[in-house]
Amino acid sequence: MTSTYQPTERLDGRVAVITGGAGAIGTRTAQLLSERGARIALIHRRDEPARTQAILDGLSGSGHRAYTASVTDSASLAQAAEAIAREMGAASILINSAGHTQPVPLNDLDALSDALIDDMMQVNFRGVIASIRAFLPQLRSAPDAVVVNVSSIAAFTGQGSNLAYAASKAATDLATKSLAKALAPDLRVVGVSPGVVNTGFVPGRGPEFNQKAAASTPLRRVGEADDVAHAILALTTSLAFATGTTLVVDGGRHLVA
Repeated sequence: MTSTYQPTERLDGRVAVITGGAGAIGTRTAQLLSERGARIALIHRRDEPARTQAILDGLSGSGHRAYTASVTDSASLAQAAEAIAREMGAASILINSAGHTQPVPLNDLDALSDALIDDMMQVNFRGVIASIRAFLPQLRSAPDAVVVNVSSIAAFTGQGSNLAYAASKAATDLATKSLAKALAPDLRVVGVSPGVVNTGFVPGRGPEFNQKAAASTPLRRVGEADDVAHAILALTTSLAFATGTTLVVDGGRHLVA
């Protein structure tokens, strides 16, 4: 299909797939994209119909659906992709927001076990590739298709919840650049890179940690899911001529990290 890559205000008629859709960033992104007319295909790794239905009920418009699949299970992703194409039509937006982490001090290599390293890479990096692979035929068939990978400033600051998490996000940033080259002009591949976000994503980080982080952040607050979701919205609408780049949305924290 012909792509124009022109800025747009509306996403009417477009199907947006969001992995990690039941998380704070995924949910807020779903809300914003639905307000612009997109139909949302929410992918959550657990079969929790009450939870996902509550999210769907909070979206604007109609025609939204939830699917159960894990980014570490390529077969389940393929099944979800097939169901989405059949029930909703071809996806033209893919938001890769699935991921997780576990705090480990950077100097504690004994605590950074082989199993944890493998887990970080499987979910946060391999899961991005697997999701793109599953939906690539649909994205290639849709005009102005775009993939948005949720990364982290840990990818280039070398700091964060643990070394393996930072490495997995650095790999994701590299994939964003590489796939933007490899898959153009069929689709765009971009990323968004948050700093500290007030979502409870990192276990054990509460108000005290956020207060200290805010004090050392140039804009004097930590991020919210809304900040990241608005960046994703911009990358799918007004920033339509961007590809291969990762947008940093961290209040300037990377300047002092």
